[in-house]
Amino acid sequence: FGVETTTDLSRLKDKLPPFSQKAARAQLDAEFGAEKSAALFPDLSEPIAAASIAQVHRMSLGGKDFAVKVLRPGVETKILNELRAMRRAASTIETVDRASKRMEPRAFVETVATSMVKELDLRLEAGGAAEFRELTEKEGHFHVPEVDWERSGKSILTTEWVAGTPLTDTVALAARKFDRKDLARRVTQGFLEAAIHHGVFHADMHEGNMIFADDGRLFLVDFGIVGRIGMAERRFLAEILHGFIRRD
Repeated sequence: FGVETTTDLSRLKDKLPPFSQKAARAQLDAEFGAEKSAALFPDLSEPIAAASIAQVHRMSLGGKDFAVKVLRPGVETKILNELRAMRRAASTIETVDRASKRMEPRAFVETVATSMVKELDLRLEAGGAAEFRELTEKEGHFHVPEVDWERSGKSILTTEWVAGTPLTDTVALAARKFDRKDLARRVTQGFLEAAIHHGVFHADMHEGNMIFADDGRLFLVDFGIVGRIGMAERRFLAEILHGFIRRD
């Protein structure tokens, strides 16, 4: 894609314009009801990070800090409209150019659509995070913030707050003293142990979704897409890696 295009795309991870505090409060009220949301979320900071589907606020309550992820207002309607347009385009391409069927444009769009629709339900993300948290506690390479189920729903996800540095913030990382090779090893081994041993992996593991905590732990966030592979595929992946290591 080139440096210019990839740099532009990288801003979609956590640098989009945020929506208003009023709109965030309206989402909370719609999810929990005005009275209950006021009790559950008495304090909400300005947006800490804003991405394409949701943004994150910080909240302090009872001596603890929480990360509150709020779905963008109207994003579901926008995405479903775009997916309909993509389906029409894919169908037109297959009709006009028979050779394009080899690339299966309609099947490709359906794969994208399935993932996008899942990302719009933050309850699925909460479930993915909870499952991954159980796995990572056994392995120790990654850590996952604990989900606050009472304060989570279809459009809201609340987890414990992680004090640290996102791996996108290269300036802040440069100011910290740590073993970069060890961090790289943890990323690689953590991914492979989850995928090969358990058949589960974080399917959106870019640096914007990794936080290097102040205490040295490496946290994963944003489990909107969790991938799963069967035993045959896990063995296939292991054989590829084995061949790569042996330079075969």
